[in-house]
Amino acid sequence: MFWEALNSRKNAGRGIIMTLLLPFEIERPVPVQAALTRLSMQEGVEERGAIFTRPEVVEGILDLCRYTSNRNLHEIRLLEPSFGNGEFLIPAIRRLLDSCRRIRLPLEEWPCVLSDALFAVEIHKPTFEKTYARIVGLLEKEGLCPTDAEGLVSGWLKQDDFLLTPIHGYFQVVIGNPPYVRQERVPNALLKEYKQSFSTLYDRADLYVIFFERCLDLLVEKGVLGFICANRWVKNKYGGPLRAKISSGFNLDIYIDLERVNAFNATVDAYPAITIISRTFSKTTTVINEPSLDVLLGDLKKPRNEWRSGVEVVRGLINGSDPWLLDTCGVVEVLRKIEARFPTLEESGVKVGIGVATGCDKVYIGPFDELPVEDERKLPLALASSLKGQQLDWKGHGLVNPWLDSGALASFDDFPRFANYMKEHEPSLRARHTAKQSPHKWYKTIDRVYADLTHTPKLLIPDIKGEATIVHDPGRYYPHHNLYVITSSTWDLQVLQAFLRSSVALMFVAAYSVRMSGGYLRFQAQYLRRIRIPNLSDLDPEMQDQLRKTSTMNQDELDDLAIQAFGLSPVEEKLVRNFAAKARVSKARE
Repeated sequence: MFWEALNSRKNAGRGIIMTLLLPFEIERPVPVQAALTRLSMQEGVEERGAIFTRPEVVEGILDLCRYTSNRNLHEIRLLEPSFGNGEFLIPAIRRLLDSCRRIRLPLEEWPCVLSDALFAVEIHKPTFEKTYARIVGLLEKEGLCPTDAEGLVSGWLKQDDFLLTPIHGYFQVVIGNPPYVRQERVPNALLKEYKQSFSTLYDRADLYVIFFERCLDLLVEKGVLGFICANRWVKNKYGGPLRAKISSGFNLDIYIDLERVNAFNATVDAYPAITIISRTFSKTTTVINEPSLDVLLGDLKKPRNEWRSGVEVVRGLINGSDPWLLDTCGVVEVLRKIEARFPTLEESGVKVGIGVATGCDKVYIGPFDELPVEDERKLPLALASSLKGQQLDWKGHGLVNPWLDSGALASFDDFPRFANYMKEHEPSLRARHTAKQSPHKWYKTIDRVYADLTHTPKLLIPDIKGEATIVHDPGRYYPHHNLYVITSSTWDLQVLQAFLRSSVALMFVAAYSVRMSGGYLRFQAQYLRRIRIPNLSDLDPEMQDQLRKTSTMNQDELDDLAIQAFGLSPVEEKLVRNFAAKARVSKARE
């Protein structure tokens, strides 16, 4: 058979078992099928990445994909790649049946005419069986006999891994809410199979990315995909290959940011978005940012040109593998202008780093004065919780430092108190992944500690915050791994601190970063490196003196100087200030 030939090139030297997936027989390696069998019976919604979508949002997505009962839906083939409890599938079937009744298609013709109208996959066997029975019952209520109902449903639904199951033909519509599963939760044998099959499984991409890839490949020309999914792929590094794929052969027709909409029946820690993607080469995207649920649902029932929250975007935001700045429509021209004229932090002689990850904070971190090791083996430690506003309030934390300045680990013979402390906690330290990788270095921290950084003047920036928190440390503390570190041998750090606190800098972080639950921004190194700053040589001494007073200036005063340094027009200034104000999380919300 065709599928046997297709799989034969992968099977040399590997144990194979046969899985029957009518009408195809496919061969899979034993470890892969064993992993799929475990996943098919896995308990726990969270473990399976199953997040269920609210019915009114489902109906809106079906409308956006034009899968509506006033069309001849029996002529349109629909795919649902991970149907779960049927949140998308059952409403789609109801619309299909309404369409059949509208055109007065005789009931006795349904089993034949509708046999290829749907294809849907679910890996979790108990969920599959429950939804299967619901749909059979639905068809029987419509008047189909049990045999015909069973026949239709058995052809429509498949219990298998969508990413690996054979699928014949193509589809005009793909809908769904792909599972939220991180690579760490995928068995190694299965992850290896995915990496061999999908080009977008890049870096630390969640599995929903390759659901996009396969579904897009199954679209006919002018076919449309409607997903509700985490929005991180739109900006994060791991979404680059998927963005490039869509840019090269598809169009993002509609993007709806759901920051302010509770679209699911459960809380998720990353914001979702609705993406409507078609296999066309149009370059126009309708972007909706932060609608209320009432506004969103009301708009979806109207022609697109009557949407209250729609923004038409012609070109410039959907650009290959680069991050898509879909929530920056108002300031994107200002941002691009600054990018063209000013250097990045690192181009200006600024280094962006991160503090130490130990792999076992309960051992390496404790009250500085109470750590039972030699003075040479401990450092005063700054934590994110030490930063209050724009000040550093050290709470007496200390870090046990196992590293010598040379890069070697401290010898137990030279530091007996340190040796006793490490040996006391040896079981916990050896249990870490880093220790298993290097058993002879079992007491090292994940990251090497560079003790000189303690005494280096630096700026400390916590990761997840509602606004820019930039704290100047004149050289007293070592940073923990939840702090990003800015150092420079050319810049006066207090002048640099002023620019990093400005609304211009916040515009860059808010434009390029993903948002966390509650609207909080990520101040990670990858986003900090996007910030542009003026050339130091272009700042006259008087302005530098004013900027050094950043700790005594309010936000408006600080922004006045920064906007002057960037040479922004009054219109650009207003756009930047408004965008930054909207991006900040108020103190009340924090």
